[in-house]
Amino acid sequence: MYQRLSSVLFPVMTLLLIGAAYWGYQEHQEKNSILIKAENQYQKAFHDLSYHMDRLHHQLGTTLAVNAGSQNFQRKSLVNVWRLTSQAQSEINQLPVRMLPFQKTGDFLSHISNFAYKASMRDLTKQPLTDGEMKTMQTLFDKSSEINRDLEQVQNKVLQDKLRWMDVETALAADRQQSGNAIVEGFKTVDSKVGQFDSIDWGPTVTSLYEKRTVSMLSGKPATPEEIKRKAAEFLGLGPDAPIKVTENGKGTPYASYSAIVEKGSGKDIAMDFTYRGGDLLWFVKPRDIADKKLKLAEAKSGAAKFLDKHGYKDMEAVTYDEFGNEGVFTYVAKQDGVLLYPDKLTVKVALDDGEVVGLQAGDYVYAHKKRDLAKPALAETEARKGLTEAMGGKAGRLALIKNEDNEEVLCYEYKGKSNGFTYRVYINAETGAEEAVEEIPEA
Repeated sequence: MYQRLSSVLFPVMTLLLIGAAYWGYQEHQEKNSILIKAENQYQKAFHDLSYHMDRLHHQLGTTLAVNAGSQNFQRKSLVNVWRLTSQAQSEINQLPVRMLPFQKTGDFLSHISNFAYKASMRDLTKQPLTDGEMKTMQTLFDKSSEINRDLEQVQNKVLQDKLRWMDVETALAADRQQSGNAIVEGFKTVDSKVGQFDSIDWGPTVTSLYEKRTVSMLSGKPATPEEIKRKAAEFLGLGPDAPIKVTENGKGTPYASYSAIVEKGSGKDIAMDFTYRGGDLLWFVKPRDIADKKLKLAEAKSGAAKFLDKHGYKDMEAVTYDEFGNEGVFTYVAKQDGVLLYPDKLTVKVALDDGEVVGLQAGDYVYAHKKRDLAKPALAETEARKGLTEAMGGKAGRLALIKNEDNEEVLCYEYKGKSNGFTYRVYINAETGAEEAVEEIPEA
């Protein structure tokens, strides 16, 4: 009996062992193939980064070498600087450096890209590069040379010692502060030196793109935790003894704020954030289970408008609205003398079962809202409309204040229409007649 059973099972087990070994071999081969492909991609991205950084340095040099009157060549050179920095940024994103402190170098390249783009897009025959911008270009030329030297050292080390980027990824996954890896240490050195660069004058246009909201941008006195608790209770319609926990965030920093929490448990806590100075509400969210939809968006919009008016957000107009699940989301902007103020926007989230407002995002409104001295448009609406297509220019436009690519507020005529089955808003500068922006409006 045993011999008969063995004669059957032994060949079966042998086949299973052979099959398992073959499967393991195949898995090993596939894994190696994936690792080799990833390694090749990393190596290509790194050597392309080194090449484009070197080309960037030389392109900055040629821009500085030409006569100040060679605006056409300057424009071409600046476009190439923008293109090269964009390529370098893309290659950085392809490397496993997300866990490394390489943020400063990425920010530096981003600033160069925006500086070159803004300068190349203007009419250099009317607005030639200023002495300050040429000085900035010289600084960028010098600093890019330093970065290139450090990257070249890393590149030489990679080639001489045949270093693998997969080892870098493994080291970073094991320990973010891993030291001893030549590539890791090389990138740390580059980023450390970039962080020590003296302050560079990027000009107001580029600087404004990176401007962060700070306490100093707000008016009013610093609020106390007691004042925040009172404001939170009033906003939520609670009594003065409501169990509201107030916490100060970033104490002593330019980004200080207050958080107020009403604990409900089971992920249902009501959360709010207020500014440190003035105690203005930045946002609030009231998580809850929303039943089946009963209200239409028009009904929810009416409730959102009443909510805003009740809480002191006067003269607001809904400009976009959409539906996500059982919630309606409405974007409102302030109005002054009939002009839409797009910088002063806020978003309201409404539950479509009973119309309760369950969320508010008012950060833009808090930091931007103010009384403005609005100039009269230099162009008549009918004159501005002439530059539009027939589909977009069919209806009269209305005045709106928007922020352009340079983060500057400009007065425009807003036109809304359909083209190729999609709805768009087009903004025509009310002074120059140039198109400032075109945006697609999603269908609700």
